[in-house]
Amino acid sequence: MAGYLTTHVLDTARGLPAEGIRIELYRLTENARDKIAETVTNDDGRTDAPILPKDDFKTGSYELVFYCGDYLRSTGQAGAAPLFLDEVPIRFGMADAEAHYHVPLLLSPYGYSTYRGS
Repeated sequence: MAGYLTTHVLDTARGLPAEGIRIELYRLTENARDKIAETVTNDDGRTDAPILPKDDFKTGSYELVFYCGDYLRSTGQAGAAPLFLDEVPIRFGMADAEAHYHVPLLLSPYGYSTYRGS
């Protein structure tokens, strides 16, 4: 079985999935940061398909960028400009070529966390 990568976003301030957040995925190498995927969260705060499916999976270093500013504005949580959180980058490594990696974002207007989920 080949590995793959999924993600989702939860709005911890509202206790709801975060719908409509644009996410970009980059592969990082010593000399480059290459965008390899882009998607948007659905009404469950998830992507409709793995952001890095089995056919495209490679071990290595990656970065997910969550564009949270528009979501925070649309839900009335943005506060004064400039936003405290607008773009949230998460850099991580995937070493197991057979694993399912899940990297969620738990978001509030003034903080976030992540973890390796299942």
